[in-house]
Amino acid sequence: MLKNSFIFFWFLCSVQFGFSQNNHKDAEHIKTIILKPTAINSYAPIVQLGEKLMLTFDDLNADEHTYSYKVEHCDLDWNKSDLSQSEFIDGFSGDRIRDYENSFNTLQPYTNYRVTIPNETTKIKISGNYLISVLNEDDGVVFKRRFVVYEPVVTVGVAVFKSRDISFINTKQSVEFTVNTPNILINNPSEEIIPVILQNNNWQNAIIGLKPQFFRGDQLLYKYNKETSFWGGNEFLYFDSKSIRNSTINIANVELGEDLYHTYLFTDEERKDQPYTLYPDINGNFVIRTLNGENNNTDADYSWVYFSLNSSQNVEGKDVFVSGNFNNWQLNDANKLKYNETLGLYETKMLLKQGFYNYQYVTKAFDGTISTHDIDGSFYQTENDYTVLVYYKKFGSRYTKVIGVGYGNSEKINN
Repeated sequence: MLKNSFIFFWFLCSVQFGFSQNNHKDAEHIKTIILKPTAINSYAPIVQLGEKLMLTFDDLNADEHTYSYKVEHCDLDWNKSDLSQSEFIDGFSGDRIRDYENSFNTLQPYTNYRVTIPNETTKIKISGNYLISVLNEDDGVVFKRRFVVYEPVVTVGVAVFKSRDISFINTKQSVEFTVNTPNILINNPSEEIIPVILQNNNWQNAIIGLKPQFFRGDQLLYKYNKETSFWGGNEFLYFDSKSIRNSTINIANVELGEDLYHTYLFTDEERKDQPYTLYPDINGNFVIRTLNGENNNTDADYSWVYFSLNSSQNVEGKDVFVSGNFNNWQLNDANKLKYNETLGLYETKMLLKQGFYNYQYVTKAFDGTISTHDIDGSFYQTENDYTVLVYYKKFGSRYTKVIGVGYGNSEKINN
């Protein structure tokens, strides 16, 4: 847990803080982990208190293992809070996952597991940060995922602007927002209200620790620019493997190997020095779908997807990764590209389920600095989703609430 002195430092100076997505490595035989609201076209695991999330995943061992889940309440820094189970759960914090089904007519056998949170056994009582872990028969953790539950106590207005810094006016986007508080009495907003800003629901570059600049009646105004600036990045690259046997847009070739299909994407070119081009994406998300069956959960097959990148950018001292929500934005050996000296390309392959995928190329320096613009470039015109979470730690309270959420998009960016 971060010590109070560090938290106080955050309040004194607004910073961009890199929350690690997950310190626990997913088990290799567990694939296609999805935690999202049950509402259509919702991807981020952020729900209002009482609303449901659906967790699904595949076990490639396909032997109908017994898995269970465990829900934990966390503090602002995603460490386990000091609350007892009865303070945040009505019922039990964990139970066996009983809804599972084997794949049908797929080259890669797997068992698909599903569970909704909350359910009859596990009902969440309070807002805040939560961590759900899936455990095997030996109580070993096979993966963890985060989610946020909020109470609609305040409303949040969000607007996106071009950077006012002339050095970044064409490459960065800034977020301004207003927290409306007519239904709650906040004694010390500068200390008790902690907003967090997310770009495309990626916690790695979250901004935290901003104090309100102005007070206007029941409103807290955050009119920062430099302190709330994000690299605009570029539109996400994509491919669609819903027809696993055929080449489609962005898929150069498909081959049937000894056991599975092999999907070769066209080689991607660096876009850092190219002009910005608008094309639709889903901001790093992915959707499982197949033309070869009726049930996407169990009829979609797996294939080896080959990524290749032609980059002349100097990435010496940096590793290159392919990243997106499909791998929880994690940067590890499973999605790191290796340089092929013979072809002069960065390459990797990943075992992915049929569907529509957004992805991007990310570099990570040896000092831990992560960049989404070294290869793909950054443009103020890029369409991005922004989410503002309002955390509330009342003086003397034992936990941090989430009392509101606001959403913005840079499609209509302000000057």
